[in-house]
Amino acid sequence: MDLMPRTINKLSAIEVAKKTKPGTYGDGGGLYLQVAKSTSKVAEEGDVTKSWLFRFMLAGKARYMGLGDVQTFNLKEARERARAARQLVTDGKDPIEDRRERTAALRADDAKRVTFKQASERYIAAHSAGWKNAKHAEQWKNTLETYAWPVIGDLPVAKVETAHITQILEPIWTTKTETASRVRGRVEMVLDWAKARHYRSGDNPARWRGHLDKLLPARSKVAKVEHHAAMPYAELPAFMKRLRAMDSISARALEFTILTAVRTGEAIGATEGEFDFEKKLWTIPAERMKADRAHRVPLSDRSIAILKALPREAGSPYMFAGARPKKPLSNMAMLELLRGMKGIEGLTVHGFRSTFRDWAAERSNFPREIAEAALAHVLSDKTEAAYQRGDMLDKRRRLMTAWAGYCGTAPTPNRVSA
Repeated sequence: MDLMPRTINKLSAIEVAKKTKPGTYGDGGGLYLQVAKSTSKVAEEGDVTKSWLFRFMLAGKARYMGLGDVQTFNLKEARERARAARQLVTDGKDPIEDRRERTAALRADDAKRVTFKQASERYIAAHSAGWKNAKHAEQWKNTLETYAWPVIGDLPVAKVETAHITQILEPIWTTKTETASRVRGRVEMVLDWAKARHYRSGDNPARWRGHLDKLLPARSKVAKVEHHAAMPYAELPAFMKRLRAMDSISARALEFTILTAVRTGEAIGATEGEFDFEKKLWTIPAERMKADRAHRVPLSDRSIAILKALPREAGSPYMFAGARPKKPLSNMAMLELLRGMKGIEGLTVHGFRSTFRDWAAERSNFPREIAEAALAHVLSDKTEAAYQRGDMLDKRRRLMTAWAGYCGTAPTPNRVSA
């Protein structure tokens, strides 16, 4: 076969369609039609494939470059692709390398067209292993999904500008200041991540200092300090009597939460393996605690009775079973119970920790640090914290026993001594 054609445009469209004998047929100018037996598993006897080849000489060596199959490019289009390749060869360029470089550049550009939503999801996936629990990752996603994604979710992360950030923040900056501040911080971190991954460049439009602080009022100027509504401790025994008369998982979870003075998430996330009933002790692992430190909770007899009487779901580790299989009680269940109780308005589950703290301060002689330790608070006084090496479990057990007694139907009328 002569691979050095002396003319061009030797083939016709009809000839291309009729060629069925395997071989290479020159059109001229380095363009060839290649016919080969089909290797498809569903091919029948005599089936062939047809594709275009471009033959060129570079540095004294012959090279072949595929130009696509006949079904994708007709004869006219194949000749145009061969002509473009010949121009590169004439300029001393390798058309194969040129194509590789252009493909790589396109892929790089595509990689940079990551949307803010995609960047958010990748940031969460990259960092969630270092977060305390899955709930934190869910909060991250929910916050961005609610406030940021409707504005910039589908926008390439490289295109996010200050105007987009203010569009997100301004509607909620004065009404939901704490939430807005979280949104801003999370958007800033996602954009920083995107810059580190070379998906964007330039300054971060969500940064506060020296930028948004010139466009939005400071949080301290607009944010109202919101305290969790708490029940006066004098009203608690009557409330607990009502609560004990209610027959639901939510009621038992709320009663247990009040008796142990823990946070909502710590109570509903409790698993069987955290309890030692013989020692009357509940050990909450560090990853479930706000301060990232394990917390030991001495259990009163009533707390243990609640736990032992709970209905258990087969295969679920959670003490307070939720509506969904093998999931704990919803973090809104206890609050919804409170809202449904007649005569109870504006109270929060977290507020009962304040009720406990007020009772401990005004109705007991236990030192402040004992009550603070019972609440798993980190002491702000570094000197005091340095001397407090242990968790004062024995003293806290006496305090929590007294608290359980007060919460009962016959509260202790006098001050409780340490």
